[in-house]
Amino acid sequence: MSKVNVSKVKAAGDVELKEKVVSINRVVKTTKGGRTFSFSALVVVGNENGVVGQGLGKAKEVQEAITKGIEDAKKNLVKVPIMHGTIPHDQLAKDGAAKVLIKPAAHGAGVIAGGSMRAVLESAGITDVLAKSLGSANPHNVVKATIKALGLLREPIQVAKTRNIKLSKVFNG
Repeated sequence: MSKVNVSKVKAAGDVELKEKVVSINRVVKTTKGGRTFSFSALVVVGNENGVVGQGLGKAKEVQEAITKGIEDAKKNLVKVPIMHGTIPHDQLAKDGAAKVLIKPAAHGAGVIAGGSMRAVLESAGITDVLAKSLGSANPHNVVKATIKALGLLREPIQVAKTRNIKLSKVFNG
């Protein structure tokens, strides 16, 4: 398997990022003195214009866990190529036992995807896409696999340059 260059995006203060909480998990630790509750929050952030990231926050209170998750997500942003509201080509990616398949869709099709995949795709700004989660339904791994798939996408102009092909004006606009 060849190494893939996934472009990371620097979190800038002027970029408006919208956050979505994908899942909140309550964890209980039983000790001699009783039960201790803590929470973990999986958060997806994106500017709905081709930048998306995910983060995990853990704390004793829900709001603090969400805040930590947002800060973590801002450190893990990925740039996504979007063409006319959809993705340029099919992509399959795997993380853990979760495998995701994303395909471009015709204009007006909408985001056809399950819960945690939908949050990632909408945060990235993709308006028309077909997506299927194959394998595990664990939200953590599904989100990671979806972001990995989006990071592996390449624009037609990049592919044409690497293959020394001249694109027609249809693809340039």
